[in-house]
Amino acid sequence: MPIAQPSGLNASVLVLNRQYMAVHVVGVRRAFSLLLNELAEVIHIEDGQYANYDFESWREISELKADLKEPNEDWIKSVNFEVCVPRILRLRFYDRVPKQRVRLNRRNIFARDANLCQYCGMHFSTSELSLDHVVPTCLGGGTSWGNVVCACVKCNVRKGGRTPKQAGMKLICKPVRPKCSPMLTIKLGNPKYSSWKTFLDAAYWSVDLK
Repeated sequence: MPIAQPSGLNASVLVLNRQYMAVHVVGVRRAFSLLLNELAEVIHIEDGQYANYDFESWREISELKADLKEPNEDWIKSVNFEVCVPRILRLRFYDRVPKQRVRLNRRNIFARDANLCQYCGMHFSTSELSLDHVVPTCLGGGTSWGNVVCACVKCNVRKGGRTPKQAGMKLICKPVRPKCSPMLTIKLGNPKYSSWKTFLDAAYWSVDLK
C-alpha cells in the first residue's frame, strides 16, 4: 500500500498472539504488512466490547468514520483512501507466549531514569545524556541494571573513572532492574494507547518493543 502521508506512521501497535496474549509492540508499517498479508487481524475495542476485522473490513470502517475522527486517533493516507491506524492486532497463526524479561539497553535505561541525570537530577534530551557505570569498569564494575545510570556530560566528565564516593557525588536514586518495560509504561501513560490495558496485566508488561 503506497503511503502518501507520513503522519501517523510514528504510532505503535500492540500485537497479541492467537490466544489474545500480548507478545510485542510494532510500528505502523509492520502492522499493515501483517494485515495485508492476512497474518493478523485488527482488534478494535469500543464501549467495553471488541470486534475483529481483516484489512478490507477495517478499511471500510475507516471510510465510514473518516469525517468524525477522534482526537487520539492516528490516520495514514494512501493514494486512494485514508485508513485509521489500529491500536491492537491479533496474530492469526502464532501461539507462543513471550519470555518475561526487560532488556538492558540504552532506550530502557533512559526510560527507567526518565531522562534525568542521576547525579545532578536535571532533565536532558536523549542526545544530551550518556550512560555511566556507577562503579567504573576499570574498577571491576559490570554492565548491569544495578550499575548503569543516565548521566549528563558534565557530571560524567566530573566523575571520570571513579566511584561516586571517590568523586564526592551522590546518586539521586539507587539503580535497580525495572519490574516492567519502562518504554511500555511510558506508552500506557498516553491516552491513545488506553485500549492496550485490556490485554496487559502484570504478566505481560515485559513485551519487547520492536
